[in-house]
Amino acid sequence: MSPAGHPPTPPRAERTTSTSGLVGRSDELAVLRQAVGSALDGGTGLVVVEGEPGAGKTRLVEEACAEGRRRGASVVWGRCLEGDGTPTMWPWVQVVGAVLDGLPDADRRKWHAGELGRLAGPHGGVPATPVLPDSGAQFRLFEQAVALVGAVSALRPVVLVVDDLQWADAASLDLFSHLAARLPEGAVVIGVLRDRAPLPGPELARMLAAASRVSRHRRIRLGPLGPSEVAELVRRETGQTPGPDTAQGIYARTAGNPFFVRELSRLLADGGVLTEDALTRVGLPATVRDVVHNRMADLDDDATDLLQIAALIGRDVDLALLARAAGIDGPTCLDRLEPLEALGLLGPAPDDPYANRFPHDLVRESVVEITPRGRATQTHLRIADALEHPAQDDEPLAERLAYHLSAAGPLADPARTVRALMRAGRHAANKSAYEAAERQLRSAAQLARTTGLAELELSALSQLTVVVGRSGYVGLAREPLERAEQLARELGREREATGFLLSLWVSYSQGLQLDRAGQLARRLLDQGEASGDPTLRVYGWNAWGFHQWDIGNIGEAFRYLTRADPAVLAEMAQSERDPLRRDLWLLWPVMHALMTALHGDLDTARALLDTMEADAGDDPYVITVWGSFAVTVAALAGDPVWALRAAERGIALDPDFSFVWLGSYQRLARCWARAVTGDDPAGAAAEAQRLIAVALADPPRSGLATWSALLGEMWLAAGRPDEAAAALDRADSHLDTYGQRYAEGLVLLVRAQLLRATGAPPADVRAAAERARTLAVEREAHLFAHRAERLLADLANRPLHA
Repeated sequence: MSPAGHPPTPPRAERTTSTSGLVGRSDELAVLRQAVGSALDGGTGLVVVEGEPGAGKTRLVEEACAEGRRRGASVVWGRCLEGDGTPTMWPWVQVVGAVLDGLPDADRRKWHAGELGRLAGPHGGVPATPVLPDSGAQFRLFEQAVALVGAVSALRPVVLVVDDLQWADAASLDLFSHLAARLPEGAVVIGVLRDRAPLPGPELARMLAAASRVSRHRRIRLGPLGPSEVAELVRRETGQTPGPDTAQGIYARTAGNPFFVRELSRLLADGGVLTEDALTRVGLPATVRDVVHNRMADLDDDATDLLQIAALIGRDVDLALLARAAGIDGPTCLDRLEPLEALGLLGPAPDDPYANRFPHDLVRESVVEITPRGRATQTHLRIADALEHPAQDDEPLAERLAYHLSAAGPLADPARTVRALMRAGRHAANKSAYEAAERQLRSAAQLARTTGLAELELSALSQLTVVVGRSGYVGLAREPLERAEQLARELGREREATGFLLSLWVSYSQGLQLDRAGQLARRLLDQGEASGDPTLRVYGWNAWGFHQWDIGNIGEAFRYLTRADPAVLAEMAQSERDPLRRDLWLLWPVMHALMTALHGDLDTARALLDTMEADAGDDPYVITVWGSFAVTVAALAGDPVWALRAAERGIALDPDFSFVWLGSYQRLARCWARAVTGDDPAGAAAEAQRLIAVALADPPRSGLATWSALLGEMWLAAGRPDEAAAALDRADSHLDTYGQRYAEGLVLLVRAQLLRATGAPPADVRAAAERARTLAVEREAHLFAHRAERLLADLANRPLHA
């Protein structure tokens, strides 16, 4: 019977011999050989190898990779490690580092200078973060990884292996999926994972689902060995051929798990001849854990302590770190390791003379499981002290230190743990591992709060708001922003508190939750006008002006946004240390230009935008911000030539659409310009409709009603009035649902155009145009008023235009 009390899973047809030296696995090895061969022939391949712990997954892949290397392929491994102490993106840090190390110095420096430098080198802190969500930061990093693999595989076939994917962090899994879907020619990716203990989590399940949609994907599940294969493996391990009953007894106990078979074979071989009587005499342990426990039984206290420290460090154990954590010198450490190596518990790492390695994660996990909880807590603190011994801000060490200090719990100084978690969060964010960074920073803030460390809590919250904003949607940072504002006020730091309030207002405004945004904007205005601090006054004027624009009061918005001296704003932008609020000041010129245009002065608006474009140079982010506003002004003004030029300028600097939300405006404007100038208007409108659904509608984003109205104009240009009417109905619905009304005059104008195109009575068309003009005049949206007047004049000259 198996350890669980059930018969072993029936094995597939057995093949006990193999030209590779493996026991069985011929069919599985053939699949891997075919994938590696496709890379050698200039093709691509994606293979996922899964099975229970100890099934021989890594050994199988090593065999296939060895053959690939002999045939000229470059083989690169990235190994995931268990535990929260593992550095984020660790398998890809290894892969990218190994690939870059093989390049000439000049090429290596070039890649280091780009996005991949965030994986391959140390960085000081969280990168500057736009207040407008930069959801493309991770995409750009991933694309650089694809480009690097492509550059290398163009010279030599590449086999990339990521082992133990069940331990990978979310960002590492996302990069695996991204690379698998865009794999360059001459490259094959092999992923290896357990299918149980632990069961695949949701992130891994999503990655596997994405991988399954890749056409060249192959999935290999390693099942148990059969009885004859178990007998062969026992023979190879012990040099003895077990009899049928003995082999069956080992097979039943191990359920055909190769690692368990080897461990039992070693145990039985120590007892002499393999016979059925010997099996009964020794008494077979039920699990690998029991095997490990039996081996540890005769160890003295010093060797046991060393083994438990090593198990909590990880599968690969740096000898200097181990000695420091144990409080012994190097020679003593090596002496105490000898019995562990003799028992097969911990031995030299095959590729690193300064490290030891557990023969399998199952062995290390078993040692951890039988380590008493109190001893483990103390040991984590000893490891943390040892990690800090060589004082350095090394990225992998920072994340490991945070883990061990957290695991030490109350034994560690809370301020020390909070600072370590904050450093770990910064390093994770540098590698676009935003989920891990958020988790670490939230832990830091929570620990600081519960232990009364207010200053450290505020620092952690400040970093957290930046990280969450960087990950793609500032609205998700509301909870820490609210707490940060409260805490800053309690500490008497009014300007900082108001800055958090400003960022909180932005999050609601971007998410089109304008009732709450309006309340916060009023608070900012009232606080600013009651304050003698000119910075707080500018905060209030800008927030109130932006909000008035949101709700359609263009005149009021224009007056508040033009109160501040531009030179003062420019100085604030240069001096502001918080990247979120610095970007608010950098947004002022484009908002000023948009408001100037809506207020009716297109020439001045265009001059302002031209100045910003010239000052931006070729900075992709700044040009993307400029482009999103320039194309909006051009489209609202009905100028397709200007809209197309601005769109093409922005797209040229971001061809991969990495700034997803902001980049969508430029692509929408290109569609609009094509449609209204007769360049496949139906195709352009269909593309725009898809973009709106993907980039603006879920979650709802600023400009949703505006671009729905402009979509109606596109469908009109395509001669599709029914689709135009549906688009305008959606625009009306968005106006009512979210309340962003700055372009309501445009919606009414396009509605009048629809009436005209469908042959409505001239009086009805004129009445619709008049409603648009009247509303625009009331709100001082003179841009739309002028357009309505031109439409009315055209109607007077040509009463009906079908």
